[in-house]
Amino acid sequence: MDTTEARYGEMARIMFDTGDWITPMFDYNVPFWGKPPLFTWLSAGGFELLGVNEFAARVPHLIVGIAILAMTWFFAAKVRDNKEAWLAIAILSTTTAFIVISGAVMTDTALTFAVTLSMVSFWMAWESGCRLWGYLFFVGLAIGMLAKGPLTMVLVGISLVIWLMQDQRWRRIPTVLPWKGGIAVFLIISLPWYLLAEWKTPGFLNYFIIGEHIKRFVVSGWQGDLYGSAHDEVRGTIWLFWFLAALPWAPVLIYQVSRFFRAGEEGVQTSNGYMGYLWCWMLSPMLLFTMAGNILPSYVMPGLPALGLLVAGYQSQQKISDKVFKIGLITPVLLVITAFLLGNNLTGKESEKVLLSKWEKQVEKENSELIYIQKRPFSAQFYSEGKAKLNQAPLSTLLTKPKEDAFFVIEKGKIPAGFLWDKSRCELRAESNKRQLVHCRAG
Repeated sequence: MDTTEARYGEMARIMFDTGDWITPMFDYNVPFWGKPPLFTWLSAGGFELLGVNEFAARVPHLIVGIAILAMTWFFAAKVRDNKEAWLAIAILSTTTAFIVISGAVMTDTALTFAVTLSMVSFWMAWESGCRLWGYLFFVGLAIGMLAKGPLTMVLVGISLVIWLMQDQRWRRIPTVLPWKGGIAVFLIISLPWYLLAEWKTPGFLNYFIIGEHIKRFVVSGWQGDLYGSAHDEVRGTIWLFWFLAALPWAPVLIYQVSRFFRAGEEGVQTSNGYMGYLWCWMLSPMLLFTMAGNILPSYVMPGLPALGLLVAGYQSQQKISDKVFKIGLITPVLLVITAFLLGNNLTGKESEKVLLSKWEKQVEKENSELIYIQKRPFSAQFYSEGKAKLNQAPLSTLLTKPKEDAFFVIEKGKIPAGFLWDKSRCELRAESNKRQLVHCRAG
Protein backbone atom coordinates (compact mmCIF):
# COMPACT_ATOMS: atom_id res chain seq x y z
CA MET A 1 0.00 0.00 0.00
CA ASP A 2 1.34 3.43 -0.90
CA THR A 3 2.77 5.39 0.63
CA THR A 4 4.06 4.26 4.02
CA GLU A 5 4.05 0.50 3.57
CA ALA A 6 5.47 0.61 0.04
CA ARG A 7 8.18 3.06 1.14
CA TYR A 8 9.29 0.88 4.05
CA GLY A 9 9.06 -2.27 1.93
CA GLU A 10 11.29 -0.68 -0.70
CA MET A 11 13.84 0.37 1.94
CA ALA A 12 13.95 -3.21 3.16
CA ARG A 13 14.38 -4.44 -0.42
CA ILE A 14 17.31 -2.04 -0.92
CA MET A 15 18.87 -3.25 2.34
CA PHE A 16 18.54 -6.85 1.13
CA ASP A 17 19.84 -5.96 -2.34
CA THR A 18 22.86 -3.95 -1.19
CA GLY A 19 23.73 -5.98 1.90
CA ASP A 20 24.03 -2.76 3.92
CA TRP A 21 22.39 -3.69 7.23
CA ILE A 22 23.50 -0.54 9.05
CA THR A 23 21.84 2.36 7.25
CA PRO A 24 18.31 2.07 5.81
CA MET A 25 18.23 3.75 2.40
CA PHE A 26 15.42 6.00 1.15
CA ASP A 27 16.73 5.31 -2.35
CA TYR A 28 20.01 3.90 -3.59
CA ASN A 29 22.81 5.96 -1.95
CA VAL A 30 20.27 8.17 -0.14
CA PRO A 31 20.37 7.39 3.62
CA PHE A 32 17.10 7.33 5.57
CA TRP A 33 17.55 9.10 8.91
CA GLY A 34 13.89 9.20 9.87
CA LYS A 35 13.67 5.89 11.78
CA PRO A 36 15.96 3.29 13.37
CA PRO A 37 16.47 0.09 11.36
CA LEU A 38 14.38 -2.55 13.15
CA PHE A 39 11.50 -2.37 10.64
CA THR A 40 13.93 -2.81 7.75
CA TRP A 41 15.76 -5.62 9.53
CA LEU A 42 12.47 -7.48 9.96
CA SER A 43 11.38 -7.22 6.33
CA ALA A 44 14.87 -7.68 4.89
CA GLY A 45 15.19 -10.80 7.05
CA GLY A 46 11.94 -12.02 5.51
CA PHE A 47 13.45 -11.48 2.05
CA GLU A 48 16.51 -13.49 3.04
CA LEU A 49 14.33 -16.44 4.01
CA LEU A 50 11.44 -16.24 1.54
CA GLY A 51 12.58 -14.10 -1.38
CA VAL A 52 11.43 -10.60 -2.30
CA ASN A 53 7.64 -10.52 -2.17
CA GLU A 54 4.84 -8.94 -0.15
CA PHE A 55 4.37 -11.93 2.16
CA ALA A 56 8.06 -12.02 3.05
CA ALA A 57 7.99 -8.28 3.80
CA ARG A 58 4.95 -8.51 6.06
CA VAL A 59 5.16 -11.83 7.88
CA PRO A 60 7.96 -10.81 10.31
CA HIS A 61 5.79 -7.89 11.46
CA LEU A 62 2.83 -10.24 11.86
CA ILE A 63 4.95 -12.55 14.01
CA VAL A 64 5.82 -9.56 16.20
CA GLY A 65 2.09 -8.81 16.44
CA ILE A 66 1.43 -12.38 17.58
CA ALA A 67 4.18 -11.96 20.19
CA ILE A 68 2.34 -8.88 21.50
CA LEU A 69 -0.81 -10.98 21.87
CA ALA A 70 1.16 -13.68 23.67
CA MET A 71 2.62 -11.16 26.14
CA THR A 72 -0.81 -9.64 26.73
CA TRP A 73 -2.28 -13.09 27.40
CA PHE A 74 0.56 -13.99 29.75
CA PHE A 75 0.20 -10.74 31.68
CA ALA A 76 -3.55 -11.09 32.20
CA ALA A 77 -3.26 -14.79 33.03
CA LYS A 78 -0.59 -14.17 35.68
CA VAL A 79 -2.22 -11.13 37.26
CA ARG A 80 -5.87 -12.16 36.86
CA ASP A 81 -7.01 -15.46 35.25
CA ASN A 82 -7.06 -17.33 31.95
CA LYS A 83 -10.62 -16.38 31.03
CA GLU A 84 -9.80 -12.69 31.31
CA ALA A 85 -6.57 -13.27 29.36
CA TRP A 86 -8.38 -14.81 26.40
CA LEU A 87 -10.93 -12.00 26.34
CA ALA A 88 -8.16 -9.38 26.47
CA ILE A 89 -6.36 -10.70 23.39
CA ALA A 90 -9.65 -11.23 21.54
CA ILE A 91 -10.39 -7.55 22.06
CA LEU A 92 -6.87 -6.41 21.19
CA SER A 93 -6.67 -8.49 18.02
CA THR A 94 -9.97 -7.10 16.72
CA THR A 95 -9.28 -3.40 17.19
CA THR A 96 -9.13 -1.76 13.78
CA ALA A 97 -5.58 -0.45 14.24
CA PHE A 98 -4.04 -3.65 15.59
CA ILE A 99 -5.53 -6.02 13.01
CA VAL A 100 -4.32 -3.83 10.14
CA ILE A 101 -0.99 -2.47 11.40
CA SER A 102 0.30 -5.74 12.87
CA GLY A 103 0.18 -7.27 9.39
CA ALA A 104 1.70 -4.30 7.55
CA VAL A 105 5.23 -3.10 6.91
CA MET A 106 5.34 -0.28 9.45
CA THR A 107 7.32 0.73 12.53
CA ASP A 108 4.43 0.71 15.00
CA THR A 109 4.16 -3.03 15.62
CA ALA A 110 7.77 -3.29 16.80
CA LEU A 111 7.29 -0.16 18.94
CA THR A 112 4.16 -1.66 20.51
CA PHE A 113 6.06 -4.87 21.22
CA ALA A 114 8.81 -2.89 22.97
CA VAL A 115 6.40 -0.83 25.08
CA THR A 116 4.37 -3.94 25.98
CA LEU A 117 7.49 -5.85 27.02
CA SER A 118 8.65 -2.98 29.25
CA MET A 119 5.25 -2.38 30.83
CA VAL A 120 4.61 -6.07 31.50
CA SER A 121 8.15 -6.56 32.83
CA PHE A 122 7.95 -3.56 35.15
CA TRP A 123 4.72 -4.81 36.70
CA MET A 124 6.08 -8.33 37.15
CA ALA A 125 9.28 -6.94 38.71
CA TRP A 126 7.19 -4.70 40.97
CA GLU A 127 5.02 -7.59 42.15
CA SER A 128 7.59 -10.38 42.38
CA GLY A 129 10.92 -8.62 42.90
CA CYS A 130 12.43 -10.93 40.26
CA ARG A 131 15.59 -9.40 38.76
CA LEU A 132 15.03 -11.16 35.43
CA TRP A 133 11.87 -9.13 34.89
CA GLY A 134 13.84 -6.03 35.76
CA TYR A 135 16.38 -6.82 33.06
CA LEU A 136 13.59 -7.54 30.55
CA PHE A 137 12.23 -4.06 31.26
CA PHE A 138 15.48 -2.59 29.96
CA VAL A 139 15.53 -5.03 27.03
CA GLY A 140 12.13 -3.66 26.02
CA LEU A 141 13.46 -0.11 26.12
CA ALA A 142 16.47 -1.12 24.02
CA ILE A 143 14.27 -2.81 21.40
CA GLY A 144 12.18 0.35 21.32
CA MET A 145 15.28 2.44 20.68
CA LEU A 146 15.92 0.29 17.60
CA ALA A 147 12.26 0.37 16.59
CA LYS A 148 11.44 4.07 16.90
CA GLY A 149 14.03 5.74 19.07
CA PRO A 150 13.60 7.67 22.36
CA LEU A 151 9.81 7.72 21.89
CA THR A 152 9.69 4.34 23.64
CA MET A 153 11.28 5.71 26.80
CA VAL A 154 8.97 8.73 26.73
CA LEU A 155 5.81 6.61 26.44
CA VAL A 156 6.90 4.17 29.14
CA GLY A 157 8.13 7.06 31.27
CA ILE A 158 4.81 8.93 31.11
CA SER A 159 2.92 5.77 32.08
CA LEU A 160 5.16 4.94 35.03
CA VAL A 161 5.61 8.47 36.38
CA ILE A 162 1.85 9.06 36.60
CA TRP A 163 1.25 5.67 38.23
CA LEU A 164 4.18 5.93 40.65
CA MET A 165 3.12 9.39 41.82
CA GLN A 166 0.08 7.82 43.48
CA ASP A 167 0.25 6.38 47.01
CA GLN A 168 3.97 7.24 47.22
CA ARG A 169 4.85 4.24 45.04
CA TRP A 170 7.90 6.14 43.79
CA ARG A 171 9.67 5.32 47.06
CA ARG A 172 10.24 1.77 45.82
CA ILE A 173 11.91 2.78 42.56
CA PRO A 174 15.54 2.42 43.75
CA THR A 175 15.00 -1.25 44.63
CA VAL A 176 12.48 -2.45 42.02
CA LEU A 177 14.83 -2.46 39.02
CA PRO A 178 18.47 -3.58 38.63
CA TRP A 179 19.54 -0.10 37.55
CA LYS A 180 23.26 -0.57 36.93
CA GLY A 181 23.01 -3.91 35.17
CA GLY A 182 19.82 -2.90 33.36
CA ILE A 183 21.30 0.29 31.96
CA ALA A 184 24.34 -1.70 30.84
CA VAL A 185 22.06 -4.18 29.03
CA PHE A 186 20.16 -1.27 27.45
CA LEU A 187 23.36 0.31 26.13
CA ILE A 188 24.87 -2.98 24.92
CA ILE A 189 21.77 -3.68 22.81
CA SER A 190 20.95 -0.23 21.47
CA LEU A 191 24.06 1.98 21.45
CA PRO A 192 26.27 0.16 18.88
CA TRP A 193 23.86 0.78 16.00
CA TYR A 194 23.54 4.50 16.80
CA LEU A 195 27.31 4.91 16.84
CA LEU A 196 27.72 2.95 13.61
CA ALA A 197 24.94 4.93 11.92
CA GLU A 198 26.53 8.30 12.81
CA TRP A 199 29.97 7.04 11.74
CA LYS A 200 28.66 5.76 8.40
CA THR A 201 26.45 8.78 7.61
CA PRO A 202 27.47 11.83 9.71
CA GLY A 203 24.55 14.07 10.63
CA PHE A 204 22.18 11.24 11.48
CA LEU A 205 22.03 11.87 15.23
CA ASN A 206 21.28 15.60 14.87
CA TYR A 207 18.47 15.00 12.40
CA PHE A 208 16.97 12.02 14.21
CA ILE A 209 17.16 13.25 17.80
CA ILE A 210 16.51 16.99 17.33
CA GLY A 211 14.47 16.96 14.14
CA GLU A 212 12.36 13.83 14.39
CA HIS A 213 11.80 13.93 18.16
CA ILE A 214 11.48 17.64 18.93
CA LYS A 215 10.83 19.77 15.86
CA ARG A 216 8.48 17.24 14.25
CA PHE A 217 6.02 17.53 17.13
CA VAL A 218 6.37 21.15 18.26
CA VAL A 219 6.81 22.87 14.89
CA SER A 220 3.61 22.77 12.80
CA GLY A 221 4.25 21.78 9.19
CA TRP A 222 7.92 21.23 10.04
CA GLN A 223 9.91 21.99 6.88
CA GLY A 224 12.95 19.97 7.87
CA ASP A 225 11.31 16.63 7.03
CA LEU A 226 13.56 15.07 4.41
CA TYR A 227 11.32 12.16 3.50
CA GLY A 228 7.71 13.26 3.25
CA SER A 229 5.20 15.98 3.94
CA ALA A 230 4.60 17.04 7.54
CA HIS A 231 1.06 16.71 8.88
CA ASP A 232 -0.65 19.59 10.63
CA GLU A 233 -3.67 18.28 12.50
CA VAL A 234 -5.80 20.28 14.91
CA ARG A 235 -4.42 20.03 18.44
CA GLY A 236 -6.13 17.23 20.35
CA THR A 237 -6.86 15.19 17.20
CA ILE A 238 -4.92 12.29 18.72
CA TRP A 239 -7.97 11.55 20.92
CA LEU A 240 -10.17 11.17 17.85
CA PHE A 241 -7.49 8.96 16.31
CA TRP A 242 -7.56 6.81 19.45
CA PHE A 243 -11.34 6.42 19.26
CA LEU A 244 -11.16 5.32 15.60
CA ALA A 245 -8.14 3.06 16.12
CA ALA A 246 -9.80 1.38 19.12
CA LEU A 247 -13.08 0.66 17.33
CA PRO A 248 -15.27 -1.27 17.91
CA TRP A 249 -14.14 -1.39 21.55
CA ALA A 250 -13.75 2.30 22.44
CA PRO A 251 -17.53 2.76 22.97
CA VAL A 252 -17.62 -0.46 25.03
CA LEU A 253 -14.88 0.82 27.37
CA ILE A 254 -16.63 4.18 27.73
CA TYR A 255 -19.90 2.40 28.55
CA GLN A 256 -18.19 0.16 31.11
CA VAL A 257 -16.64 3.15 32.88
CA SER A 258 -19.92 5.08 32.85
CA ARG A 259 -21.64 2.18 34.62
CA PHE A 260 -19.17 2.41 37.51
CA PHE A 261 -19.68 6.15 37.87
CA ARG A 262 -23.46 5.75 37.80
CA ALA A 263 -23.10 3.21 40.59
CA GLY A 264 -21.02 5.69 42.58
CA GLU A 265 -17.78 3.74 42.09
CA GLU A 266 -14.61 4.98 40.48
CA GLY A 267 -13.87 1.78 38.57
CA VAL A 268 -10.15 2.55 38.29
CA GLN A 269 -8.68 1.56 41.62
CA THR A 270 -7.89 -2.01 42.60
CA SER A 271 -6.09 -3.15 45.72
CA ASN A 272 -2.76 -3.48 43.90
CA GLY A 273 -3.22 -0.58 41.47
CA TYR A 274 -3.59 -2.87 38.44
CA MET A 275 -6.44 -1.03 36.69
CA GLY A 276 -4.83 2.35 37.28
CA TYR A 277 -1.60 0.99 35.80
CA LEU A 278 -3.48 -0.01 32.65
CA TRP A 279 -5.10 3.41 32.39
CA CYS A 280 -1.71 5.13 32.59
CA TRP A 281 -0.37 2.78 29.92
CA MET A 282 -3.33 3.27 27.56
CA LEU A 283 -3.47 7.06 27.89
CA SER A 284 0.26 7.77 27.52
CA PRO A 285 0.25 8.21 23.70
CA MET A 286 -2.69 10.64 23.87
CA LEU A 287 -1.12 12.62 26.72
CA LEU A 288 2.13 12.89 24.77
CA PHE A 289 0.59 13.93 21.46
CA THR A 290 -2.36 16.07 22.60
CA MET A 291 -0.55 19.30 21.69
CA ALA A 292 1.18 17.83 18.63
CA GLY A 293 -0.07 18.56 15.13
CA ASN A 294 2.26 16.29 13.15
CA ILE A 295 0.60 13.00 14.06
CA LEU A 296 -0.87 9.84 12.52
CA PRO A 297 -3.59 7.45 13.77
CA SER A 298 -0.99 4.69 14.21
CA TYR A 299 0.63 6.67 17.05
CA VAL A 300 -1.96 5.37 19.52
CA MET A 301 -1.13 1.71 18.91
CA PRO A 302 1.32 1.24 21.84
CA GLY A 303 -1.59 1.78 24.25
CA LEU A 304 -3.97 -0.72 22.63
CA PRO A 305 -2.79 -3.79 24.64
CA ALA A 306 -3.84 -1.88 27.77
CA LEU A 307 -7.23 -1.23 26.16
CA GLY A 308 -7.80 -4.97 25.73
CA LEU A 309 -6.73 -5.63 29.30
CA LEU A 310 -9.00 -2.86 30.64
CA VAL A 311 -12.13 -4.03 28.84
CA ALA A 312 -11.50 -7.61 29.97
CA GLY A 313 -10.78 -6.43 33.51
CA TYR A 314 -13.99 -4.43 33.75
CA GLN A 315 -15.95 -7.39 32.40
CA SER A 316 -14.64 -9.48 35.29
CA GLN A 317 -15.61 -6.79 37.81
CA GLN A 318 -19.03 -5.92 36.44
CA LYS A 319 -20.36 -8.11 33.63
CA ILE A 320 -22.18 -6.81 30.61
CA SER A 321 -24.01 -9.09 28.18
CA ASP A 322 -21.73 -11.52 26.37
CA LYS A 323 -23.60 -10.62 23.19
CA VAL A 324 -21.83 -7.25 23.21
CA PHE A 325 -18.52 -8.94 22.48
CA LYS A 326 -19.80 -10.43 19.24
CA ILE A 327 -19.27 -7.02 17.65
CA GLY A 328 -15.62 -8.04 17.45
CA LEU A 329 -16.60 -10.16 14.45
CA ILE A 330 -17.16 -6.94 12.50
CA THR A 331 -13.44 -6.17 12.32
CA PRO A 332 -12.17 -9.26 10.46
CA VAL A 333 -15.14 -9.01 8.06
CA LEU A 334 -14.23 -5.39 7.29
CA LEU A 335 -10.60 -6.42 6.88
CA VAL A 336 -11.50 -9.03 4.27
CA ILE A 337 -13.62 -6.47 2.39
CA THR A 338 -10.80 -3.92 2.51
CA ALA A 339 -8.25 -6.49 1.30
CA PHE A 340 -10.53 -7.36 -1.61
CA LEU A 341 -10.92 -3.71 -2.59
CA LEU A 342 -7.18 -3.07 -2.34
CA GLY A 343 -6.27 -6.28 -4.16
CA ASN A 344 -8.53 -5.40 -7.07
CA ASN A 345 -7.49 -1.74 -7.27
CA LEU A 346 -10.96 -0.52 -6.36
CA THR A 347 -9.76 2.14 -3.92
CA GLY A 348 -7.64 5.27 -4.07
CA LYS A 349 -4.71 3.25 -2.69
CA GLU A 350 -3.95 1.61 -6.02
CA SER A 351 -0.38 0.34 -6.17
CA GLU A 352 1.76 -0.11 -9.25
CA LYS A 353 1.71 -3.91 -9.06
CA VAL A 354 -0.78 -4.47 -11.88
CA LEU A 355 0.78 -1.96 -14.27
CA LEU A 356 4.31 -3.21 -13.65
CA SER A 357 3.27 -6.83 -14.06
CA LYS A 358 2.38 -5.83 -17.63
CA TRP A 359 5.70 -4.00 -17.99
CA GLU A 360 7.48 -7.21 -16.93
CA LYS A 361 6.02 -8.98 -19.98
CA GLN A 362 7.31 -6.45 -22.52
CA VAL A 363 10.02 -7.86 -24.80
CA GLU A 364 11.87 -4.51 -24.83
CA LYS A 365 12.06 -4.36 -21.04
CA GLU A 366 15.73 -5.38 -20.73
CA ASN A 367 16.97 -2.73 -23.18
CA SER A 368 14.67 0.15 -22.23
CA GLU A 369 14.67 2.40 -19.21
CA LEU A 370 11.53 2.66 -17.07
CA ILE A 371 10.84 6.35 -16.42
CA TYR A 372 8.07 7.78 -14.28
CA ILE A 373 7.16 11.33 -15.29
CA GLN A 374 6.68 13.89 -12.50
CA LYS A 375 5.72 11.39 -9.79
CA ARG A 376 7.01 7.93 -8.88
CA PRO A 377 5.08 5.99 -6.21
CA PHE A 378 7.12 3.94 -3.76
CA SER A 379 5.32 0.80 -4.93
CA ALA A 380 6.80 1.45 -8.40
CA GLN A 381 10.28 1.16 -6.94
CA PHE A 382 9.39 -2.02 -5.07
CA TYR A 383 7.70 -3.86 -7.95
CA SER A 384 10.34 -2.82 -10.49
CA GLU A 385 13.13 -3.92 -8.10
CA GLY A 386 14.57 -0.41 -8.11
CA LYS A 387 14.60 0.01 -11.90
CA ALA A 388 11.94 2.74 -12.01
CA LYS A 389 13.55 6.17 -12.49
CA LEU A 390 11.97 9.53 -11.76
CA ASN A 391 12.18 12.40 -14.22
CA GLN A 392 10.42 15.69 -13.59
CA ALA A 393 11.30 17.31 -16.91
CA PRO A 394 8.39 18.22 -19.23
CA LEU A 395 7.13 15.31 -21.29
CA SER A 396 7.76 17.13 -24.58
CA THR A 397 11.40 17.68 -23.61
CA LEU A 398 11.94 14.00 -22.84
CA LEU A 399 10.54 12.93 -26.18
CA THR A 400 12.31 15.47 -28.39
CA LYS A 401 15.49 13.47 -28.95
CA PRO A 402 15.57 10.43 -26.66
CA LYS A 403 18.97 8.76 -26.81
CA GLU A 404 17.62 5.27 -26.19
CA ASP A 405 14.41 3.31 -26.02
CA ALA A 406 12.34 3.91 -22.89
CA PHE A 407 9.10 3.07 -21.19
CA PHE A 408 7.34 6.17 -19.87
CA VAL A 409 4.71 6.03 -17.12
CA ILE A 410 2.47 9.10 -17.09
CA GLU A 411 -0.49 9.98 -14.94
CA LYS A 412 -3.55 10.25 -17.16
CA GLY A 413 -4.53 13.69 -15.97
CA LYS A 414 -1.00 15.06 -16.30
CA ILE A 415 -0.57 14.72 -20.09
CA PRO A 416 -0.25 18.31 -21.42
CA ALA A 417 -3.28 19.63 -23.28
CA GLY A 418 -2.76 19.42 -27.02
CA PHE A 419 0.20 17.07 -26.69
CA LEU A 420 0.22 14.44 -29.44
CA TRP A 421 2.24 11.25 -29.32
CA ASP A 422 4.49 10.55 -32.29
CA LYS A 423 2.69 7.30 -33.05
CA SER A 424 5.45 6.21 -35.40
CA ARG A 425 7.77 6.00 -32.38
CA CYS A 426 5.52 5.71 -29.31
CA GLU A 427 2.97 3.06 -28.49
CA LEU A 428 0.58 2.67 -25.57
CA ARG A 429 1.35 -0.74 -24.01
CA ALA A 430 -0.75 -0.83 -20.84
CA GLU A 431 -2.74 1.33 -18.47
CA SER A 432 -4.22 1.31 -15.00
CA ASN A 433 -6.90 3.46 -13.43
CA LYS A 434 -4.37 6.24 -12.90
CA ARG A 435 -1.45 5.80 -15.29
CA GLN A 436 -0.41 4.83 -18.80
CA LEU A 437 2.64 2.78 -19.83
CA VAL A 438 4.03 4.03 -23.14
CA HIS A 439 7.03 2.61 -25.01
CA CYS A 440 9.02 5.01 -27.21
CA ARG A 441 11.88 4.14 -29.53
CA ALA A 442 14.95 6.37 -29.81
CA GLY A 443 14.58 9.16 -32.35
